[in-house]
Amino acid sequence: MLNLNAKFGRFAKKHLKSEYFVWLTTVDSTGTPQPRPVWFIWEKDSFLIFSKPMAHKLKHIQKNPQASLHFNSADKKAQKRLIIFTGTASIEKNAAPAHKNRAYIKKYKGGITGLDKTPEQFAGEYSVAIRITPAKLRGWE
Repeated sequence: MLNLNAKFGRFAKKHLKSEYFVWLTTVDSTGTPQPRPVWFIWEKDSFLIFSKPMAHKLKHIQKNPQASLHFNSADKKAQKRLIIFTGTASIEKNAAPAHKNRAYIKKYKGGITGLDKTPEQFAGEYSVAIRITPAKLRGWE
């Protein structure tokens, strides 16, 4: 079970609030891991990610809901700040759209503007919510 109150959990929790993106890894139909950087917020003890409806990661999640997430390491040798979450991903059908999620828009308004989109346009394009509930945490400071 995920414990964010233990020493390493508290360390990881700080990064859940401060990191701009996380690497999401799903598994394709051949069993090959497929990592990709995604925007996220930490909400309800889980990761909330928005996706385009035709993205391959959605097909991967439907066939195999096991997923992992990790942040970039703090140094070139990966000797500092390695944080890896593993858990289960699901498509959240009743989620509010991205532009209605205050925390998501607060965090990514600048990025959305950089895509030359309004929050409403972004939400229309990235209309599928993915919820990843982590079960395990590993790594080192």
